[in-house]
Amino acid sequence: MLAAAIGRSRSQVAVFDLAGNQLAASAVDQEIGAGPDEVMPVVAEQLSALLEPGSPPVLGIAISLPGVVDAEHGTSIDTPVLPGWNDVPLAPYLTAVADAPLFLANDADAMARSEYLGHAHPDGGMRNLLVVKASTGIGLGVLADRALVAGFRGGAGDLGHTKVADAAGRPCRCGDTGCLETIAAGWALVARLQEEGRAVSHVRDLVTHARDGDAEAKQLLRESGRQVGELLAVAINLLNPQAVVLGGDMSEVYDVYAAGIREAVYARSSAFATRELQFLPATYGDRAGLVGCAALAIKRVLSPAAVDARLLTG
Repeated sequence: MLAAAIGRSRSQVAVFDLAGNQLAASAVDQEIGAGPDEVMPVVAEQLSALLEPGSPPVLGIAISLPGVVDAEHGTSIDTPVLPGWNDVPLAPYLTAVADAPLFLANDADAMARSEYLGHAHPDGGMRNLLVVKASTGIGLGVLADRALVAGFRGGAGDLGHTKVADAAGRPCRCGDTGCLETIAAGWALVARLQEEGRAVSHVRDLVTHARDGDAEAKQLLRESGRQVGELLAVAINLLNPQAVVLGGDMSEVYDVYAAGIREAVYARSSAFATRELQFLPATYGDRAGLVGCAALAIKRVLSPAAVDARLLTG
């Protein structure tokens, strides 16, 4: 299985076996705002470089992108953070890498899928999870009875673009105003520090400052967690999960970010919904997107219909 987690400024790629074990991986930075013609050839080149001569055949390729994707046609359909990607078929960029089907996923859903091999593993007993991706943007993946909830057109879990009172009138990168992202997403926190003259260019810089003990950076991350937690509390009351899993760049300072989330959740969710609720770090940390892509590819490739089709054509 080949996996690629494509973000705003970095793409990660990896090779996995059918058990979900990572065999090789690499990452490459890219210009913010780069289009598919700039990013996808590099992703294809990186994937090809990871395949050793004589490797078993590639059975599937999975890619995750921010925003809403059309899994059936292999395109992005609403990705404000990656302008120029909408409605561009991605499979043709990968034909030289392998003759294998392409599977596409939203990045937060991919992170949720990674927990099939982690907290939601059949041996672990957790079947209902809310998985928060807190990074440049904010997304939510939902596992209900171990089934991913994608919504009508794949737009379920768009937490970051829900309107909140504290963000009223603030312009969002999606083109609207008043979204949660304008006060709680990594891009908004970075912009706030830049206005103060701080030398930061990415949410990872903010996280580094917080990890080094910078009081302002830690306060921004905790406040972001609190803002996210206020909306998350509604989802917790509606869906009654066993655990909230925190992933993405901001969760790397886990104690700080989780403290803000907990503060709001316990204040706003019902006592019943939070009685046994757990807060957990994402099982695979920075690799969650890649592992989630692998989990998606494995599920599709090993489905009864896919196996039958290979037997008939083999």
